[in-house]
Amino acid sequence: MSGDVVGRLRAAGCVYAEDEASLLLAAASTPRELEDLVVRRISGLPLEHVLGWAEFAGLRIAVDQGVFVPRRRSDLLVRTAAGLVRPGAVVTDVCCGSGAVGAALLAARTDITVHACDIDAAAVACARRNLPPESVHLGDLLDALPSWLRGQLDLVVANAPYVPTGEIAMMPPEARDHEPRVALDGGTDGVEVHRRLAAAAPQWLAPDGALLIETGERQAATTEQVLVAAGFRCRTVRDEELDATVVLGVLTG
Repeated sequence: MSGDVVGRLRAAGCVYAEDEASLLLAAASTPRELEDLVVRRISGLPLEHVLGWAEFAGLRIAVDQGVFVPRRRSDLLVRTAAGLVRPGAVVTDVCCGSGAVGAALLAARTDITVHACDIDAAAVACARRNLPPESVHLGDLLDALPSWLRGQLDLVVANAPYVPTGEIAMMPPEARDHEPRVALDGGTDGVEVHRRLAAAAPQWLAPDGALLIETGERQAATTEQVLVAAGFRCRTVRDEELDATVVLGVLTG
């Protein structure tokens, strides 16, 4: 049966057919259930949506269908943030999707408090399965947070959308067709949400608070300019192996 599954996945264009077959076989309790999983996968549904989870930063993150799938490149965002926070810090994961970044930070630094927020109700429902549910908020960027957190955040992390609108059609079908557009579309230049977040963050950050934004390598210079204009002292962190880029801004004044 394993060989048949591998062959069907390979014929459907799955590059890692053997690995995927092993995961699907492990997830299925009956031949009928396995067939359903395989059919869903070869139809183009992301593997993580088929399984209901994604591996991220050593954790198994619940990922519901229609929710953005966490990428391995976001490990850089987690590592950079974990290296900045002090014990007792209050951290917010903005545009949290499944809450993967916040969950990984909380696992790495159990001495911090993590809040998360997203504008997509499906993402919030999913994130509440991966984080303490009372700490996940529905709304537009930082306005989703309780008002008492204003001026109290030590760190804001964001894997905000950064794909230019005109390039979404060129994305792999798994992302383009099965992930919410609001989690992908960064506006004309890919930095529209970064501008809004950088403008709002100083009102929510504590003195010397920091804002970390995952961005594209091509957008990094623009993202950094946006943060500088909003009053942040900036540097860009790059991991070539992960093809990951994070702009780090520390609030000045």
